[in-house]
Amino acid sequence: MAHIWQEIAAKISPKTIIAAILFVLVGAYIVTQTPTVTVSWVVVILMFTIYLFVFEIVDVDVAAVSIMVLLGLTSIPLLGGLMGLEAPLVDSGKLFNGFSSNAVMSIIAVMIIGAGLDKTGIMSKVATFILKVGGTSETRIIPIISSTVGIISSFMQNVGAAALFLPVVSRISARSGLPMSRLLMPMGFCAILGGTVTMVGSSPLILLNDLIATSNESLPDGAEPMELFGLFSVTPIGLALVLAGIIYFVVAGRYVLPVAKVESESKNGLEYFQDVYGINYDVFEVVIPPNCELVNKHLDDVETEYKIRIVASKSGNRVKIGPGAHDRDTDFVSNMVLGVVASPEDLDYFVEKYHLWKHKEIKVFSEALSSAKAGMAEVVIPPSSNLVGKSARDVWMRKVYGIAMVGLHRAGNTMREGEDIRSIPLQAGDTLVVHSTWASLQRLEKDPDFLVVSTEFPHEELRPQKVVWAGIFFLVALSLVLFSDIRLSIALLTGALGMILSGVLRMDEAYRAVSWKTVFLLASLIPLGMAVETSGTAAWIAKLTLSVVGDMPPIVIQTSIAILATFFTLVMSNVGATVLLVPLAVNIANGVGADPALYALTVAIATSNSFLIPTHQVNALIMGPAGYRVADFIKAGSIMTILFLVVSMTMMWLIF
Repeated sequence: MAHIWQEIAAKISPKTIIAAILFVLVGAYIVTQTPTVTVSWVVVILMFTIYLFVFEIVDVDVAAVSIMVLLGLTSIPLLGGLMGLEAPLVDSGKLFNGFSSNAVMSIIAVMIIGAGLDKTGIMSKVATFILKVGGTSETRIIPIISSTVGIISSFMQNVGAAALFLPVVSRISARSGLPMSRLLMPMGFCAILGGTVTMVGSSPLILLNDLIATSNESLPDGAEPMELFGLFSVTPIGLALVLAGIIYFVVAGRYVLPVAKVESESKNGLEYFQDVYGINYDVFEVVIPPNCELVNKHLDDVETEYKIRIVASKSGNRVKIGPGAHDRDTDFVSNMVLGVVASPEDLDYFVEKYHLWKHKEIKVFSEALSSAKAGMAEVVIPPSSNLVGKSARDVWMRKVYGIAMVGLHRAGNTMREGEDIRSIPLQAGDTLVVHSTWASLQRLEKDPDFLVVSTEFPHEELRPQKVVWAGIFFLVALSLVLFSDIRLSIALLTGALGMILSGVLRMDEAYRAVSWKTVFLLASLIPLGMAVETSGTAAWIAKLTLSVVGDMPPIVIQTSIAILATFFTLVMSNVGATVLLVPLAVNIANGVGADPALYALTVAIATSNSFLIPTHQVNALIMGPAGYRVADFIKAGSIMTILFLVVSMTMMWLIF
């Protein structure tokens, strides 16, 4: 608990305090305009939710759960009476419906199915195929990668598709000589666009039918309920968007993608990290002589000061390397042999300072630190990681995970050992340059808190013999969705369960495949959507909006909703934006006599229009490995944002 409050305190700044004051003032004014006390309280909670999402005082999933609990507390008679409520904002019996909702269970199943397909090694085969077809031509590889990711992300979460393809693109970059910076942005953008190809491609679209069903329950007597969308109802729109994205990068890629030097892991690994991150570290072996000043000091006493990292040690007959081997309180002792990662200059200074014995070559650790057993690697912190907001020191990274961080790359800048990088709270998209044993790195590949980018190291055996079973149960799930009236969640869970029963995935691997942060975020926000709809808040906001745009042509009104959804998704989660705006869009449509289902779809599509800044999870994921800066996203994303609006609105008007 104390740790959480420390994190909150660290995020409070003059900017967040000023913003809080402005939110309170705006909220106070809006409350004076609301028609009922119930609507007033819903507006207050909405403003509070938006504030928490925009400034991330706490993690978005914590914020969502807090809002859900706050809504539930209004069912206490005493508290409800003090608030002037005649009834709870959300029926306590329906408060946790989100956790059993069709949308949440569908997302869980999609994540498990995606992990099953990856476990069979299909993605490595995809990389080989792309290289075979595309060769080393950027104009050929970009369309192949982008279209492949776009199609894959239409059947699984787009951040999951991007995470699967990040090592694939790294491998393609290594083998083709093309820089990652020229390949990752087209891949990432098309992963986002691919989420609009089917109704299971992104969380907003999975959630849409549930929100429409909720809106149908609030329709006035005699009103015709909205029809739910089928799996491929949005496919023409999504395919047009993916095609537009591919054409955009093929035609304009040379102008909007950052120009970077060739980054290739195929050359000597140390040269790669020197070229990309400016880190000229190597592995050395030194011995602590008797009566050395270093004896009885801790690792933490010297590592940051002398810009070195201890990755192995031998005292007596015991060799220590990997998880649990060292922590910052480990003592130096006489005659201890150390495996040290450092630049030659820093190592020489350290040796001279303490009069250490430096071996001309690696002797004691020749096996343990050989290139076949250990080396440098790149690891990215994904948006769903539990390590976001924590530092390497907080989690005892070297001791717990067996990786020694020597560099932290963020927003185009690389910080190195000696800059106290282990005390810096991690952010989504951070790239960690680490020294690790390959065994430890293989374990990290299974850990959802990390995404291992490096591919050129010995891997564990996948399960290619299960590829047929994976394909069968993927097709079973797809067939049930297409050719039966069974609920989407049951159809997808059938495929997910088949992956487990057939041995494609173990149950613990299935659990790890699920982003529980996403699950709690989505499930906890559903009650807020219910409150907005049933309290009359959505109808009231819609009435105000209509007073401004009601006399304009329908295309202008619909485009205004799309622009509003685009803005919201840049500053908060796309799930949150969808939950807040779908009820509003439905009420606006009813007010102007338009199709409410189409306006709801407009919101769910437009919340994927998140290219301008790296706030989307996919953009945060690719920023570090490619060395992108915010300016790179603004340059490429500004045109993509406009293109998205034009193509999506045109397609919706042509189809619907």
